[in-house]
Amino acid sequence: LCRDAAARAEALGYRTCLLTDRLQCEAREAGRFLSAMAGTHAGKGEKTAYILGGETVVHLTGHGLGGRNQELALAAAEGLAGLEAVVASVGSDGTDGPTDAAGGITDGTTADALAALGISIDKTLADNDAYHALKACGGLIVTGPTGTNVNDITVLLV
Repeated sequence: LCRDAAARAEALGYRTCLLTDRLQCEAREAGRFLSAMAGTHAGKGEKTAYILGGETVVHLTGHGLGGRNQELALAAAEGLAGLEAVVASVGSDGTDGPTDAAGGITDGTTADALAALGISIDKTLADNDAYHALKACGGLIVTGPTGTNVNDITVLLV
C-alpha cells in the first residue's frame, strides 16, 4: 500500500519519503507530529509526499463518533493552519471506527473553517468526535468497503 501510494504521488510530481510502514502510536500525536513536519517543510518550493503506513490507536475519553484516521487528521488541523499542506489518513478496508467514513483529510484552511462553525478542535478531540467535525467542514473521506485490509495509510503533502 505504501509503495503504491508513493508511486501515485511520484506520478503526480511529488518527491516521496516513506517515513514508516509500521506506525503504532496515539492518533492525536501522529497528527500533531505531521503538522509539525508541515511547519518545517511547507512552502520550500519542493512538492513532497511523506507516507506512513500502520495503525494508530485512540484512547477514548469522550462519547463522540469517529475513528483513528479521522482523529489523526483532525489533530493535524490546528498545526496546518495557514500552511500549504494536507494530511489525509484512511483505512485500507474503507472503514474507520464505527462510521461510514474511511478516514479524514485536513489542510491549512480546516482550523479556520471549524472555528467559523463554532467547533473547537480541542473539545472535539476530548470528546472523540472527529467524525462530526470533519463532516461539518467537508473533511471526511468516504470510499465504501474496499474488499481489502492491509494497513492504514497516512499522507502529508507539502
